[in-house]
Amino acid sequence: MQFSIQREVLLKPLQQVVGVVERRQTLPVLANLLVKVQDNKLSFTGTDLEVEMVATALAEELVDGEITIPARKLFDIVRALPDGARIQLKLNGDRIALNAGRSRFTLATLPATEFPTIDEIELVEQVSLPEQALRDLMERTAFAMANQDVRYYLNGMLLDLQEHTLRCVSTDGHRLALKETELESKVSGRRQIIIPRKGVNELIGLFENGDGEVQLDFGRNHLRVRRGDVVFTSKLIDGRFPDYEGVIPLGADKQATLDREILRGALQRAAILSNEKYRGVKLELSPGRLRIVAHNPEQEEAVEELEAETTVSDLTVGFNVGYLLDALAALQSDRVRLNLRDAQSSCLLQEAEKDQARHVIMPLRL
Repeated sequence: MQFSIQREVLLKPLQQVVGVVERRQTLPVLANLLVKVQDNKLSFTGTDLEVEMVATALAEELVDGEITIPARKLFDIVRALPDGARIQLKLNGDRIALNAGRSRFTLATLPATEFPTIDEIELVEQVSLPEQALRDLMERTAFAMANQDVRYYLNGMLLDLQEHTLRCVSTDGHRLALKETELESKVSGRRQIIIPRKGVNELIGLFENGDGEVQLDFGRNHLRVRRGDVVFTSKLIDGRFPDYEGVIPLGADKQATLDREILRGALQRAAILSNEKYRGVKLELSPGRLRIVAHNPEQEEAVEELEAETTVSDLTVGFNVGYLLDALAALQSDRVRLNLRDAQSSCLLQEAEKDQARHVIMPLRL
């Protein structure tokens, strides 16, 4: 196996796949990338047995073959070489020779036969949508995913496919983030899959600010995403996601509508004097006004008063200020609406003009 390639052309696919490779792994070969030249194509594959990323690149002087090369060392060498360098890689026995100008490197390898790859997935549904739309869905809901929760099905993101709509939903049991987008073509039936946390983060990192399309292949045990020269595959979490639609409060007739940035600024200031452990703030709603109050064990107090369009005579409810700020950061419109029912019920936070994004936050007893 051998090929010749420009440094910048090689660096991009390496950046895309190296993040999948864990620094600590159970198998030595998982620290390596599978490098393959076949049918005039050069490809790089990284995996941690849960997530797999395959990126291709255009190269010259191709000689068919495959081998695995230490991922981090290869990436660091290529990144450290000067711009415009021409790189030659050649397999000599069980060693890789990498030459670039006057630089010479010899790397150890492991056989390609030891490298685990995900086979073809059993396809049950396929959809295409703009890359920017999928990126927006995932970026604006990922913050609510649980991290190392014993309820393993919360340590990931739900993709809920139904008719003309794709929804991304995340929850850690204390808050929930939902965003949806319209699909151009109708799907055959409702599909729900849970992508693990690492897969979500790798996928978000893969997206670019382009106007291209991405293809989603829904399998029974895998999700495969095709974008340009990159193919991403993730195993799915085998579990049942909570009935998130039942969590969205109905009949929340007490509302407050106000400027998102003004509310965000007031919450950030009040948070400074909130209890460091619980991070609680009280929202006191009255006609035309929202009052934010924070206390801490040192008997310090922060009070912020804001003008708001309200449909409530008198209501006080407590929330984790960090959860409110995360939700506001994920919304895009200038004005937001808080929908409340009573002091014991969740808050539904959404954009004032649209309902494609919904954030539910559980109350705190203060």
